[in-house]
Amino acid sequence: MTQTLHTTSIPGGPQRVVFLHGLMGQGRNFGTAAKAVKDLASSLLVDLPNHGASPRTEEFDYVDMARSTAAAVREHWPEGPVTVVGHSMGGKVAMVLALLEPELVERLVVVDISPVSTDSHSEFEHLLDSLLGLDLEALESRSEAHEALAEAIPWDTTRAFLLQNLDRTDDGWAWKANLAMLREQLPQVMGFPAEVEELSYAGPVLWVAGGRSDYVQEEFRPVMEGYFPATRLVTVKDAAHWVHSQQPEVFHSILRRFLEASTED
Repeated sequence: MTQTLHTTSIPGGPQRVVFLHGLMGQGRNFGTAAKAVKDLASSLLVDLPNHGASPRTEEFDYVDMARSTAAAVREHWPEGPVTVVGHSMGGKVAMVLALLEPELVERLVVVDISPVSTDSHSEFEHLLDSLLGLDLEALESRSEAHEALAEAIPWDTTRAFLLQNLDRTDDGWAWKANLAMLREQLPQVMGFPAEVEELSYAGPVLWVAGGRSDYVQEEFRPVMEGYFPATRLVTVKDAAHWVHSQQPEVFHSILRRFLEASTED
């Protein structure tokens, strides 16, 4: 079922770039990257379903997410194809979008994720369980939430990233993301849809991996190239899974080169 997604537009250069965030993220996570390429491209930051200000769903479905993203892109830019940049979960949405609607995607950038199902997802189980265990009714401040989660999530940057989802409403504190559904359907989040198994995308694909991450492995490369034969892999040595936030200057440089190359084709 197609959802009407919340988007943020950042006007800029003549190229068109769509940014898709990862699990527990929001479109604004790519705001810095969008501004870094502003002279080259105008950007659309998308809140994917069950995240940010976009609607919630009862089921997690990559095909539906890709269709909803396509509708949001066409509403904003009806005149032509776009470059799609997706991280982690958003990278899978981006891949499915390119496979299902190749005429909409001129170029693709996949950040630290592969088109495979991952059996091990204990890290995300732990993070989601920790957030769900927070007593929102007893919470008086955001700093109190940081303190309450410090033992379970000791990494300050990770905790701060996750707590961007905490929102103060007229009725008290609430989560922007649909935590309970995402936790229940985490195997689907970590999977890759069977509906696209026979498809391929011929356009240029930049695959950006974190050197300290295991989401992109050499054994996955044949699968990636099966779906995306025109793939170039770049590894950012001193980055883990969140490449664009851990090594922003390197990521921005890589993205700029990829966009600049499109003007030379």
